Amino acid sequence: MDKKKITNIIFKVVISILILICTVICAVILEFSTYGMGLSKVIAFFAMFIAPFLLIPILIPKYRKKLYIFSSIYTFLVVLAIVINISCVNYDKGLKIKTDININTSEYLPFVKDTKIYKLNKEASLKFNTSDDLPILDGAAAVFPVYSAFVNAVYPSNVELNLNPFLYTNTVNGYTSLANNNIDIFFGAYPSEKQIEYAKSVGTEFEYTKIGKEAFVFFVNKDNKIDGLTTSQIKDIYSGKITNWKEVGGENKKIIAFQRNEGSGSQSMLKRFMDGTKIMTAPKEQVNELMGGIIDQVADYKNYKNSIGFSFRYYLEGIIKNKDVKMLEVDGIAPTKENIASGKYKITTDLYAVTYKGNDNENVKKLIDWILSDEGQEIIEETGYVGISKE
Repeated sequence: MDKKKITNIIFKVVISILILICTVICAVILEFSTYGMGLSKVIAFFAMFIAPFLLIPILIPKYRKKLYIFSSIYTFLVVLAIVINISCVNYDKGLKIKTDININTSEYLPFVKDTKIYKLNKEASLKFNTSDDLPILDGAAAVFPVYSAFVNAVYPSNVELNLNPFLYTNTVNGYTSLANNNIDIFFGAYPSEKQIEYAKSVGTEFEYTKIGKEAFVFFVNKDNKIDGLTTSQIKDIYSGKITNWKEVGGENKKIIAFQRNEGSGSQSMLKRFMDGTKIMTAPKEQVNELMGGIIDQVADYKNYKNSIGFSFRYYLEGIIKNKDVKMLEVDGIAPTKENIASGKYKITTDLYAVTYKGNDNENVKKLIDWILSDEGQEIIEETGYVGISKE
């Protein structure tokens, strides 16, 4: 065998090995890269599915012309597939309601100059000192701006978030901590039956002080032609009886009805709203761990034009402020603050300062009494909720 043939064989073997290595590496990149067609994925796709077909003709010179024609057609089809994939992903993103955030607590901190919380224009009549036995607070996402404002008004200025006594976890963890007597007050909606049962199992009895009122609302994508539903229609949607928007006057599209995780304040509120009607089991991808998730990680709150979700009015309107969704009227009544206060909008929930029976910290009662005073109610009203004096 002459030197030229040996060189040619070695060249072909090297090309073949490079194709194999390239294919394996790109397959790994495609397997572990994120969903969609980012730049790295496009390059990997090209190297894996196109480059080999451009190199193969070099290995078989006898059919080089035919192979290049075939490779060109193949390359065109692969590029077309990539373009279609990118278009579909971008279209999908365009239909989403962002679901990857919860409340940004950094915007609602106490003792910060540019905070969004409401501040009294005078010194509060109640003022705790560093040496006092400060009540440990926690609460739901929707109520964080309220009890953060309480801290700003009453607590010493060295108090920091997520260091006792000022905590923010969520409804599930907050009620567990209260049941275990690790916090003094939880601010939020009424607990679920399971949360009450857990408290009883560890020897704790919850006590409830009503401090305000809020609306439970349903929302859809802003491009949905539906502006309102009846109570009966919403129950039928969440029980699985109504599955297409055309059944309620909308487009011929399947309804994607998002839910929250078990034990969250809004999911517990949905159960009370359903009033005994069984809620359908939602696919895992339609259940959100975070409330900002069901609006903006429903989480994880992948929300499309044909979806429906639920939340609390102020959280949706005052905190998240997502312009891609709109709140629905229910039974012809919009969930405005005025309609909540007047009782016209019926789907409401009380906001509570929840404590546990037998707590011997005298400052807990002092703080709750102050929250019920004109100063505390002013904070609740100016934050965006309905105070108990306005009902």
